[in-house]
Amino acid sequence: MLPYGRHYLDEEDIACVVKVLRSDFITQGPKIKEFEEALARYCGARYAVTFNSGTSALHAAYFAAGLGPGDEFVCPAITFCATANAGMFLGARPIFADVEEDTGNIDPAQIGNLITPKTKLIVPVHYAGHPADLEKIYTTAQRYGLKVIEDACHALGAKYQGVPIGSCQYSDMTVFSFHPVKHITTGEGGAVLTNSENYYEKLLMFRNHGITKEPARFQNKPDGPWYYEMQFLGWNYRMTDFQAALGLSQLKKLDWFVGRRREIAAVYHEHFSNFDFFDLPEEQPGLRSAWHLYVVRLKGPFLEIKAQLFTALKEKGIGVQVHYLPVYWHPFYQSLGYETGLCPRAEGFYRRAMSLPLFPAMTEIDVDRVKHTVIEVLTEAMR
Repeated sequence: MLPYGRHYLDEEDIACVVKVLRSDFITQGPKIKEFEEALARYCGARYAVTFNSGTSALHAAYFAAGLGPGDEFVCPAITFCATANAGMFLGARPIFADVEEDTGNIDPAQIGNLITPKTKLIVPVHYAGHPADLEKIYTTAQRYGLKVIEDACHALGAKYQGVPIGSCQYSDMTVFSFHPVKHITTGEGGAVLTNSENYYEKLLMFRNHGITKEPARFQNKPDGPWYYEMQFLGWNYRMTDFQAALGLSQLKKLDWFVGRRREIAAVYHEHFSNFDFFDLPEEQPGLRSAWHLYVVRLKGPFLEIKAQLFTALKEKGIGVQVHYLPVYWHPFYQSLGYETGLCPRAEGFYRRAMSLPLFPAMTEIDVDRVKHTVIEVLTEAMR
């Protein structure tokens, strides 16, 4: 089975991990800081703080931004549930915005209608690696005095108006994921980037139980050089040193990873443009997608047999997937009173969407197999 996504590891990656495993540090060693500095430098941000997952990174970013009980935050309906869940962890309520029909990204025109006195954050998601319209979103946020946190778990290596996602040019913080299907992997892992020293300090403490060992930050008088303080309720969200070593090694390959994804997407686009079975994902002017996913949108009669097509492709070894159910369709959110019909375009996008395999380790034979098998299955379904 050819999966929709898969990590790429080589002997250099393995050697970097083994070297750390043989060192004096396995958990909080020097590779953590080295990886954070390299990631911040790549994206053009002042600070990066690593975490043990993208979800914990979202949780930390929302906390640092001051999200809390009774607050609301706006996020798109088409995203992985962690985007919304991380705010629920803090007692806040997600307000789901509808999406653009072509990109699946949050529709900037929808955001203003959803803002209330309880709103604290806007969380755009760069769906499938294609940047959301950050300038418009940030302008809205400034108008209402809100903070912006980019969920860029799909978008490491993408660019908005020529500037890397993660620079925080139009946001307060940016969150990345290093899950194995993402652009680089640390096994599980994530990071928050920011240009704010205040957020940076909060993020560092949040991932380490709310603890600080910095004398300048102490609230009470220390009684010895061993002294430290837990100043708020944090979590153990730390990344290990050997994960950071893997991240450093992977980061050196990021440009190649993204370039290869773009090559595959271009091959798909050239081939599938000859058929009228589905709409293809497109890059918007001035934006550079990192192509985490290649999501086609089925047309006409294929909408009624999507499950049949999905099964047929799986049976032929093509690991398609669907990204994502509208978050509020999940039973947990239904139990909170969210109802079907809340975001019509998001629901329509979900009904049409199907993700095809796309990852750097795909060979030309793999790519040809996908593009020909997809057309074969859809052509057969028309008969």
